Amino acid sequence: MAEAMELPLPAHHLGSSSLIDVSKIDISNIDLESIQLPPGDDYGIPSDDDVVEEEALEFDSGFENIIIVYNLPVVAPEKFEKLEIVIRKIFGQIGVIREGGLRMPIDQETKKTQGYCFIEYSTPQEAQTAKDQTNGYKLDKSHVFAVYLFDEFDKYVNVPDEWVAPEIKPYTPGENLQHWLTDEKARDQFVIRAGSDTEVLWNDPRQLKPELVYRRTFWTESFVQWSPLGTYLATVHRQGAAVWGGATTFNRLMRYAHPLVKLIDFSSGEKYLVTYSSHEPSNPRDSQKVALVIFDARTGKVLREFKGSADDFATGGTGGVSGVSWPVFRWSGGSEDKYFARIGKNAISVYETETFSLLDKKSIKVENVIDFSWSPTDPILALFVPEGGGGNQPARVSLVQIPGREELRQKNLFSVSDCKIFWQSTGEYLAVKVDRYTKTKKSTYTGFELFRIKERDIPIEVLELENKNDKILAFAWEPKGHRFAVIHGDNPRPDVSFYSMRSARVSKLATIKGKQANALYWSPAGRFIILAGLKGLNGQLEFYNVDELETMAVGEHFMATDVEWDPTGRYVATSVTSVHEMENGFNIWSFHGKLLYRISRDHFYQFLWRPRPPSFLTPDKEEEIAKNLKKYSKKYEAEDQDVSLLLSEQDREKRRQLHEEWDRWVKEWKRLHEEEKALRQELRDGELSDEEEEYEAKEVEVEEILDVTEEVVSFGYE
Repeated sequence: MAEAMELPLPAHHLGSSSLIDVSKIDISNIDLESIQLPPGDDYGIPSDDDVVEEEALEFDSGFENIIIVYNLPVVAPEKFEKLEIVIRKIFGQIGVIREGGLRMPIDQETKKTQGYCFIEYSTPQEAQTAKDQTNGYKLDKSHVFAVYLFDEFDKYVNVPDEWVAPEIKPYTPGENLQHWLTDEKARDQFVIRAGSDTEVLWNDPRQLKPELVYRRTFWTESFVQWSPLGTYLATVHRQGAAVWGGATTFNRLMRYAHPLVKLIDFSSGEKYLVTYSSHEPSNPRDSQKVALVIFDARTGKVLREFKGSADDFATGGTGGVSGVSWPVFRWSGGSEDKYFARIGKNAISVYETETFSLLDKKSIKVENVIDFSWSPTDPILALFVPEGGGGNQPARVSLVQIPGREELRQKNLFSVSDCKIFWQSTGEYLAVKVDRYTKTKKSTYTGFELFRIKERDIPIEVLELENKNDKILAFAWEPKGHRFAVIHGDNPRPDVSFYSMRSARVSKLATIKGKQANALYWSPAGRFIILAGLKGLNGQLEFYNVDELETMAVGEHFMATDVEWDPTGRYVATSVTSVHEMENGFNIWSFHGKLLYRISRDHFYQFLWRPRPPSFLTPDKEEEIAKNLKKYSKKYEAEDQDVSLLLSEQDREKRRQLHEEWDRWVKEWKRLHEEEKALRQELRDGELSDEEEEYEAKEVEVEEILDVTEEVVSFGYE
């Protein structure tokens, strides 16, 4: 062995310019631990510690993206591909599955799958959403998914050997969100938005003014909305939506994260909240991208997300933004919130809220369907399909029972130009307003198809106006009743007709001629209706008693834009919102048309009565109360009398204060008059009396030359 160069054993510092002949170094004599490299320079030599650390970080981040799905079908090799397609279809719509990110373990003996799989998403957020939305998903009767995050295994693996009793926290009762219904004065609440302020107020007609409950500045960034039963008040913000509740405190109950949310909608029973957002595409030729999220209203948990283009959600509906019809999802009637549906191209998709998946895993195929509506009380869909095949296929209205998809009734319609569906609030009747072409196709006329839903075989009647050429301006069912009203004819003074469905055949009750009305507003309790002339008719109001077929009062709220009954049918609010620059504010009226009070507010945006939940009283109990109303009303009559006496006392006190103020003013005037007595005497040349009748009036004529002008006048004698 050649003699090697000996190197000193102390630590060596190797600079970047060091040139050493490594072949002449005896490695065995070098203290490798003492060698130090310059900071920040590894000379291409990776550290073992660094490698371990990087691998550990990558390993942990991967676990956050992985979910485990149990209760999958156990299948043989020939069905592997089919099962994988199904899994990718379900979980791929939630997020991006990484390449090679779906793994199904195989039993080495049977060569079959083991009933579970691993799915790796691109982000932890997608994995969490997949778990939230698919845990409990019912693939079929025998396979209900159980979904876990891979990271959750640490929680179950690291369970302590000894059980430790959980800390028991003292029970703190929350606020009763229905407490406002127990108001001793039986008042209703409403919310208003004016300027940057949002206020909740009691309607206090006895005091002839509202009473403030809660005020907050910048409470919402766009609008507020009550839930259908009045439990929550929803506000909209850039980060998402929030709900608030209570009788007086209005604490925040829940947040729903959905950036740039634009619209919200509650389910009929308040169990779910739907939020909507949209954003402009990078390519102007593409349609807007929209996102809809369904939350559990109480917990804030995301239950289902829908994403797509605006074109995907633009069919059906009565309003919306950016071409999207709103509401996109329509909820079945009642408080169970069992189904919701949306309309698509040649189909209606019905979802069940148990799994938030398609009912029976498929949509209802209906060629060319353009509109549908749920019964307010039963899982029945009313569908409208226009004419097809160049007029060879008639239009039709169908009633479909859910979940069985059984067609209960169908009516073919011919020469149809338009069709609107109107359900009566208890689901007993359905009116279909049909605009038809005349034989010449140059004009249209209107008729009604009336369905009696609760009767055997659902009989249908046809109603046509006496004058077929009358234009229908408005239609409205009486809530909880059997009557409906129609405004028909030409503006500005059309006619209003009332009809009844009580007998075997629809019958007309009355027609009142020449009314300044273009909108109908029934009292929630029925019997009374307001014939309103809004917009171009400048807020004309007629309060009408349909039982007696007589006008109770006529009023006007100049430039009124909205009319809304309170939920009890006792009071009516009319308002002028900021669509007009002047006269902003609201008026409160009694049900028979007496103006109770008027509130003016600049930049007035919203007025909304707080809805009431359905009464817990049975129909028999309500009928018994109605029959014995005089007995029950004695208590309230006594309270009204006390309030009246209080108001009278307040009026007397106000008049007394005004009288005292007048006496003070007169006394002060007399004092000044006495102080100026000497000055007045001096001005009268020493005369003492102030009485005018003691003086003799004389007229003195004074002539005064104001101006002299000389002018040469020619008489024409030349």
